Amino acid sequence: MRTVLIAALCLAAVAPARAAMPDKPARLGLCAACHGERGMAQIPGAPNLAGQRLEYLRTALAHYRDGSRDVPIMRAAIGPVSDAELDALAQWYSAQTPVAQP
Repeated sequence: MRTVLIAALCLAAVAPARAAMPDKPARLGLCAACHGERGMAQIPGAPNLAGQRLEYLRTALAHYRDGSRDVPIMRAAIGPVSDAELDALAQWYSAQTPVAQP
């Protein structure tokens, strides 16, 4: 009985997290070309973003945007995104589940 109760509590804790999947960001297209729509890299050398910490992604994107992280391709790709767009991208990729690639 105790095991069933623990399992039920664990499942209840996971359910709200799945329900909180963010909407697909409008600016996802250019990011997805390299990082994949679900955050799994599409080209060699591009990092997987699925499941990265939200604050890490927010900070990294902000640094690419303002130039303090000097990676020309990312600076060009991120362009003049608003804070809301930047946040939507970070939330989207952090909410994705990484998958093993062959």
